[in-house]
This record gives sequence, C-alpha cells and structure tokens, in this order.
Amino acid sequence: MTDSWATFGADLHLEPVGTGLRSGLMAALREAVRSGRLAPGTRLPSSRALAADLGIARNTVADAYAELVAEGWLTARQGSGTRVAQRAAPRRPPDPVAPRTRPARPRTGHSLKAGSPDVSAFPRTAWLRAARKAVTAAPDEVFDYGDPLGRVELRTVLAEYLARARGVHADPERIVICAGFVHGLKLLGAVLRGRRVRELAVESYGLDLHRDLITATGLATPCLPLDELGSRTGELAGMRGTGAVLLTPAHQFPTGVPLHPDRRAAAVDWARATGGLILEDDYDGEFRYDRQPVGALQGLDPERVVYLGTASKSLAPGLRLGWMVLPRRLVGEVVAAKGPADWMSGAVDQLTLAEFIASGAYDRHVRSMRLRYRRRRDQLVTALAERAPGIEVSGIAAGLHAVLELPPGTERPVIQAAAFQGLRLEGLARYRHPDAPPGRDALVIGYGSPSESAWTGALDALCRVLP
Repeated sequence: MTDSWATFGADLHLEPVGTGLRSGLMAALREAVRSGRLAPGTRLPSSRALAADLGIARNTVADAYAELVAEGWLTARQGSGTRVAQRAAPRRPPDPVAPRTRPARPRTGHSLKAGSPDVSAFPRTAWLRAARKAVTAAPDEVFDYGDPLGRVELRTVLAEYLARARGVHADPERIVICAGFVHGLKLLGAVLRGRRVRELAVESYGLDLHRDLITATGLATPCLPLDELGSRTGELAGMRGTGAVLLTPAHQFPTGVPLHPDRRAAAVDWARATGGLILEDDYDGEFRYDRQPVGALQGLDPERVVYLGTASKSLAPGLRLGWMVLPRRLVGEVVAAKGPADWMSGAVDQLTLAEFIASGAYDRHVRSMRLRYRRRRDQLVTALAERAPGIEVSGIAAGLHAVLELPPGTERPVIQAAAFQGLRLEGLARYRHPDAPPGRDALVIGYGSPSESAWTGALDALCRVLP
C-alpha cells in the first residue's frame, strides 16, 4: 500500500554527481539554482518526498537542505517549506539594445478592429456554474479519447439550438465539432482537394487569412464579385473550374450587406446543377438589430450547403469551439480528415458549452450582448451624424461592425492619422481580393471589441480623425 505522504509535493528532476550521496545532491541543487533552472522562490519537495523519489535516506536530504540553507542557496520557514533563496538568482548580462532605425510609434490606446467581440463581457460566473455541473455529472469516459465527431451532448443541444434560432436542418450525426472556423475550413479544404476540386470561389471582399488557408490546401480562390445585393452568385455558372464557394450570406464580411433572396436561390441552383458545394460562414448570425435574423442559407438545401458556426463572436474566440453541419455524404470524409492526430476539441469545454446552452444561459447572454452592441451601434451613428455629418454609414443592420464611406483618396491618410493618435483602424482595401478591381475608400469599424469603459474614448478618438 502506498504511503499517503508520497502523493504530496512537486516533482523535481535532479541527477546527483560524485560518489557521496549528500555532496552529490548538494552539487546538483547548486547547479540547478545557478543555471536558473530552479527560479528564486521555487518550492522544493519535502525531504521525505525527495528521498523517496531518489531512493536515498531522508536524513541525507534533510542534511543537504540544511547545509544549502546555511550557505544561502535555500531558505526554510515553518509552514512555507524549503524554497530557492531570492538572492541565489543568477545574474544575466543585459540584452544588447538594437539601434533604432526609425522613430518609435505611439502605443495603440484603442482598437476598432472588425470581427472581435467584447471579451470583457464573457459570462464568467455562468460559465463556471455550467462547467461545475458538467464536470460533476460527467462519466469517466469523458476524460478518455473520444468520438472524433465531438461530444454527443454538445451535438445534441446544437442541433436543437441551430434549428430553433438559425433555421438550420441538423441532427447530431451530421454535426462535427471543430476548433473554430479556421479549423473547419482547413478540414473542408482537404476534403475538397481529395474530391479533385480545383477551385473554391470566395467573395471579392473577405479575410485574406481564409484565402491563404484555402490556397495552402492546394485550391485556387477565384473572385466572386459583389454589389449592394451581396455576392453575384449568378456568375457561378460561368466559373467552369469552380467546385465550391465560400459565402457569408447573413451579413457579408466586411461590407455588411445580406445576400438577396434571388441570389440565395441562384447559389443553391448552381450547386444542384453542378454538384458543387456551398460553405456558409454564419459568423455573427445571432446579432441582428432591426428585424428578425436572416435564416441560414443551409435551410434551402442541407445536402448542398455546409453550415459553419462558432462561439467566437457570441462568447469568446479563446474558447476555440466551432461546429460544422454537413451533408450526410461528407461526414465520414471530414472525420477522416481530422485523423488520429486531431481527434476532437477539449471534452470538458464541449460539455460546458452543452450545459451552457441547455440551461438557457447561452440565449440570455446572446440577448444581453445584442442589446449592448445595438446600443453601441446607435451611439456610433449618432456621434457621426453630429461630428462628421458628411460620412455615410452602411452595413449596420447586423453584426459587430459598420462601414464608413470616405472621400476618394483619404482611406490611408485617415488610418495613418488614427495610428499616430493611438487608434487602430482598418480600411476596406485591407479586405479586397487581389483580383478584384479597386473599390471605394472606406473604414471598417468594429464596435464590438472595446470594453464598456473604453468605448466612449474609442468613439471620441474616431470622430477626431475623420475628414
């Protein structure tokens, strides 16, 4: 039977040198401290625990500790154990300072970068409550290797929630949990490449990160034009080599326009006629302010549309939780693409999200954040009307960002002026596809990311730099 004291303390890797046990142990401890491997303040195992680990007598360890305390390498206090002394820290020479080649830029005081939520509003108390309940009720097999589809508890509640809130046709067996949208897109790129698809069309404005990731899987990314009605999906019929298309139909990123119903139908007609696949990025579908949210495109044809959603905008990007609702024929191929090196996202986080949704906490949080973001949007529009009345605002019916039209030739100067004042802004040109024709000058303003305390200052800084 194992003695109970053997479970206490911390592991400590030491290789005693020399023939004498005590002197060898002392030399090993001195070298560990001198080299910096044991940092000042590090608590060492008890003499009994270390003696058991090293297979030597407890008195040998106790004597070594006592002598090193006397030498000043260690300290020992009642109730605090034996620790590395603060003054035993090795002195490192200062790092050489590289000569400056240009003046230092001022630090960014505020960021209005698009695509980020207010992470300061993460519902910590409710999330901890859900985690405690989920872990307490979890069977032992939760902590073993699991189903590459993801935890069935999460897939089950997601199927119900997505059907209710987003109009998605889903059942748990066609949902695959992934570590966010980028992970899901990477898996789908591999599947498409395996199906000998050569091109995955993307909208003429979007994230270069997504285009680069698709290209890295071996697929070309032809440009699908868009206008005030959204992407011109009717032109897919003329793109002969294209086997799939990536769309943001509920709220095009970054222009903010929803895909017109006729163009939704045209996209589905193209997929049915050619056997093509539509990848639907529903990145902020829950946040619509002036009417009911636009339903998911996937509802028109669940066997031709892959629906991708995440908790990144509704909760926080750091959770790294996303989901794909797949046509049945693709489920096995996507699971195979995950492979033995990437089975699943963390089971505990999945169970926590499942409990968070099932308890109603997710709906309450989304509704609360919808009110907060709508209030910020209204404050943005009001401030611009008062302080920059010549600036037209668009894309504000939904989401976490707005597009501010600028006079021709002013996009870059405004961004540079903002940076000088410590305000991070992004222009519309930053999202333009390399093959798309030059577009209008505009700013893409993310009003979701500043905390409540920083929002007023960020808005004031924005109004100061606008022409």
